[in-house]
Amino acid sequence: MEPLNFINGQWQKGHSGQSFDTLNPANESIIASIVAADVTDVEAAVQAAKDAFNPWRLTPAPLRGELLFRVAEILRERKEELAQLLTKDMGKVIAEARGDVQEAIDMAYFMGGEGRRLLGYTAPVEMHNKFGMAVRDPSGVVGIITPWNFPIAVPSWKIFPALVAGNTLVWKPSPETPAISAAFVKVFEDAGIPKGVFNLILAPGADVGRALVSHPDVRVISFTGSTATGRAIAQDAARLNKKVSLEMGGKNAIIVMEDANLELVSDATLWSAFGTSGQRCTAASRLIVQKGVAGKLKESLLARTKQLKLGDGLNAKTDVGPVINKVAQERIHGFVQAGKKEGARALVGAEMTAVDGKGFFYEPTLFDGVLPGSMLERDEIFGPVLSIIEFNTLEEAIEINNHSQYGLSTSIFTQDVNRAFTAMRDIASGLVYINHGTTGAEIQFPFGGVRGTGNGHREAGQAALEVFTEWKSIYVDYSGKLQRAQIDNREE
Repeated sequence: MEPLNFINGQWQKGHSGQSFDTLNPANESIIASIVAADVTDVEAAVQAAKDAFNPWRLTPAPLRGELLFRVAEILRERKEELAQLLTKDMGKVIAEARGDVQEAIDMAYFMGGEGRRLLGYTAPVEMHNKFGMAVRDPSGVVGIITPWNFPIAVPSWKIFPALVAGNTLVWKPSPETPAISAAFVKVFEDAGIPKGVFNLILAPGADVGRALVSHPDVRVISFTGSTATGRAIAQDAARLNKKVSLEMGGKNAIIVMEDANLELVSDATLWSAFGTSGQRCTAASRLIVQKGVAGKLKESLLARTKQLKLGDGLNAKTDVGPVINKVAQERIHGFVQAGKKEGARALVGAEMTAVDGKGFFYEPTLFDGVLPGSMLERDEIFGPVLSIIEFNTLEEAIEINNHSQYGLSTSIFTQDVNRAFTAMRDIASGLVYINHGTTGAEIQFPFGGVRGTGNGHREAGQAALEVFTEWKSIYVDYSGKLQRAQIDNREE
């Protein structure tokens, strides 16, 4: 289908009159040309969501959940079709693309079940013949802004809890992945979502996103992207007292102790560092290795990294697909060149490349001799670049990890239960893995980070509902007389 905006139940071109292309990053072919939305379209989409809010809010939550179950079934039926389009749109290998779609299927089923929970609670009250309870109300119109690296999974973490809680929404996905975004919304249309409940805006640049963030009728903003953009969104939204959920950068680490299973470490590190071409907020970009095993692990990783095959993600033999575009390719290379100037040594990779003369590829890169506090150790590169840092003690390794301005995901490999529990206690990250890489979150647990990675909210699990609901405390006094709370009128 042609990628179009979806506003008030209608597919339509944007009003800007300006078009933008979406390219397959593996071969630079044009997938589609889209007439971009503008501020006029944002206004129409927000108005549609505003008009649809009350009927959707009053739809019984179990029925809202049943719509998500229908979405899940359609996603299952179209999984392969969507996965192939996803790979064409942003480049990840087909096995990962299928996982991206599966994440949305899992989230649809999970949040569909919340339609029969949306749990509040009752508690004892301090007076005779009085009852108290707390329930959840939907927040209103939600603005959702998402990146290109997980173009179905990440939106699903936001869209499904927002909808089941009774909110309506306007979604602005990345302009790098409009084709798969439109196909995702088509699933909701075919599942029977009412007009105006779910609206899609396709546009490049910051103007449309800024209009959504600053619109007075949008009560919640849920954003995944860079830390710099997230902080700017938070500042703009604060002027209108909006609730804002931010999922931002990461500089994730794998800590390897001397007793670790090094074969398992190699398997996990290659997947964590070079899966999705390193373009994950949970990607491992730091390998913090105890000195006694550093040499042997470097040797293993070097040999295996050299064997990784770059290519089109639709080719089943491809291990690493392209990065998203030319700008990203050049940005990654800029970091690599700067790292060399700092004195780090590239063991392998460190070059922009192409496959059959086309595409935006970057060779998987290992850096040795990286020092704590250096640019390679400090900054988010968002590409297939792994920096190796050596340490002596577990306390030193945890300090290196925690000193980062980010705090999303950390893993540790050890066979020592005492070290494992010490790490679980002392690692300051939103996600901690024991004997596993830094990626692979499951939808039933909260997802998010600390420090520069987020602003305290979480996605997935029941925690996701906190972003999209407001607590309402209700008291019922059936005593038939005035009972004054917060007045010391108890008889001794």
